[in-house]
Amino acid sequence: MRLGGRLQAAIEVLSEIESRHRPVPDALRDWGLSHRFAGSGDRAAISNLVHDALRMKLSHGFIMDGDRAEDLALATLLRQWSISPAELVATLDGDRFAPEIPDENHMQACLQRDLADAPAHVQADIPEWLTGSFEQAFGSAWIDEARALAARPPLDLRVNTLMATREQVLSAFEDRRPVPARLAPFGVRFEAGEGPQRQIAAASEVSFARGWFEIQDEGSQIASGMVGARPGETILDYCAGGGGKSLAIAAVMGNQGRILAYDADRRRLAPMVERIRRSGAEIIDIRERAGQLAEFEGQIDRVLIDAPCTGTGTWRRRPDAKWRISEKNIADRMADQDKVLDAASAFVRPGGELAYVTCSLLPEENGDRVKAFMARHPEFEPFGLDERWAEAVVNPQIPPPLAGDGPGLVLSPARTGTDGFYFAGFRRRT
Repeated sequence: MRLGGRLQAAIEVLSEIESRHRPVPDALRDWGLSHRFAGSGDRAAISNLVHDALRMKLSHGFIMDGDRAEDLALATLLRQWSISPAELVATLDGDRFAPEIPDENHMQACLQRDLADAPAHVQADIPEWLTGSFEQAFGSAWIDEARALAARPPLDLRVNTLMATREQVLSAFEDRRPVPARLAPFGVRFEAGEGPQRQIAAASEVSFARGWFEIQDEGSQIASGMVGARPGETILDYCAGGGGKSLAIAAVMGNQGRILAYDADRRRLAPMVERIRRSGAEIIDIRERAGQLAEFEGQIDRVLIDAPCTGTGTWRRRPDAKWRISEKNIADRMADQDKVLDAASAFVRPGGELAYVTCSLLPEENGDRVKAFMARHPEFEPFGLDERWAEAVVNPQIPPPLAGDGPGLVLSPARTGTDGFYFAGFRRRT
């Protein structure tokens, strides 16, 4: 497919998403099924166009003075893919599959609009009703923080040190330009591509099948390291999901000790079975039901809560979620977070630790929940994060990105080059 066909396809997918409120993966999949002639490069380019358009939906609409699918897709080529109006007109000329586009002078005039004249939430490309939360979280830097969430994300791998070294993984991908992660000691990064470029399919590599690495954002790797697990300890991963953090902790512990992996939705645990087999993480014990944890009440060295949340920190990867979030979503997640904090804290032994993690950047889900938890549970006190940070990262001279609204760290694309994560840690008084 030429650029005109790809542009038309992106417009169709964006229209489907808007009119039928469909998730992006579903809309892209269905388009591919009904257009089987499209090659893998075409599908990747169309996916990039759609995701990029949604990442900067509001600012694109302002610049183009319209927010139709046609406006967003066209703005993506002009603003994010750096195709000039003259080049675009020349490229689409004579392409019978291309949509109609404005003339060169009109597009040039649109690009001359000053985004600084737009409302703050439009400059930031976030829903207007969330501006207060972002300003509370980041102060005067909130627009820059929000803008960083509108960029393409890199692909991060976590080297599984039970099976390989970082040097081996870097060597396995030497033709793909991997780089060591800046902070995570076992991280490998592939920077985001530009325009139609595809990200590598790391899970299709032989080295993945051998268990050499897992796909895991660097921020998630750092949060796993901040738990501070030691060989021989007993760890409870209370909201284990697919097991990414359990696997990371098992490697840190050198397969010595025990990790109990539990999730209230036991269906989410199913992928962990194969991941454990591939990784060689022999100390992970999957517990499908809450009753199977009863014997460990008050006996666990460290409990990790990777809490259910709105996922605002992952908007680079799931930009459509940015436009679907609601006040009810936040209220529901806050209730879930309070519930799991209360339930999981009962398993911490005296002197043991509790780690609270979200992939959200909203204070309502982070600092506010921590303060409420401490008010309900005076037997817990926050532990210092500076020393733990120095243990968890490979460049300890980089200062920990402390939260401004209470005990905790806030990782973000702008601060740490990672997805957005919050981490707070508590120690149970003896």
